[in-house]
Amino acid sequence: MKGSILFLGFLASITSAASLTEVCSVGYCTLNGGTKGGAGGATTTASSLTALQTAVADDVARIVVVSGTITGNVAVAVGGNKSVIGLKGATLSGVGLRVLGKPNVIIRNLIITKCLVPIDNIGNQLSTNVWDYYDGLIDITHTTDYITISNTYFHDHWKGTLVGHSDNNQAEDTGHLRITYYQPHFKNVYSRGPSLRFGTGYVINGWYEDMEGAVNTCLGAQILVENTVFSGITKCIISTDVGYAVLKNSDLGGGTNSAPTSTGTLNSVPYTYSLVPLASTTAVVGANQGAILSF
Repeated sequence: MKGSILFLGFLASITSAASLTEVCSVGYCTLNGGTKGGAGGATTTASSLTALQTAVADDVARIVVVSGTITGNVAVAVGGNKSVIGLKGATLSGVGLRVLGKPNVIIRNLIITKCLVPIDNIGNQLSTNVWDYYDGLIDITHTTDYITISNTYFHDHWKGTLVGHSDNNQAEDTGHLRITYYQPHFKNVYSRGPSLRFGTGYVINGWYEDMEGAVNTCLGAQILVENTVFSGITKCIISTDVGYAVLKNSDLGGGTNSAPTSTGTLNSVPYTYSLVPLASTTAVVGANQGAILSF
């Protein structure tokens, strides 16, 4: 998850008008008390690295509006109760965001590019109730929970999104790592769309193109893939070290699903959602991805 260009999307099916105070309304981030980020707090604008670091550092409820292009070579630590929202065209170049042990965070409408090792574009560890809305190339590790990633464009990269960092972390991660990928688009990403260890994942109306391996379910993970389109991919759904999958109403485009579906148990999720018809998936996902909102 090092270095690439990420374009972050627009959840048109959930909201008809963009709002800085919008709360998460789809996926696992609606559970556990919900995810509202900095709603109710003050609004501040950050147009420099120092201003961004200062604005997100504490745990006070705050809406942080990112303006222009912010450059650097650093992972910015994001405190709890924050909404980090980009104005049209807002870009973090070489600047990643890290949510470590913090609850209630929303990240929306940002372009994040050129983050170099060891900086991740977005890193979530030991955190709960995070909504990465208009985002990409995200790692979710160390018991992070109740996560939604919506309308994200992952592209032109080696690895996409990792959930669960290590085969040896079962004791800590089991019972956590619940994550929804809502209308994601993966294109020319070698693997990890996602790679999910131990956790519970739901891919709804996904669009996958030109990957070596797309969805990988590992080490007892359960994943549900529904109304999703794959093309140019041989290994659409795979299992390494015994993970499980349920596939519903999806088009593998000639590719394969080799996960042991007979023991997949994730047939439904504990929240409400709307499905786009399979025939409309690529059109809807393509029209609503990337950092396209104007506030």
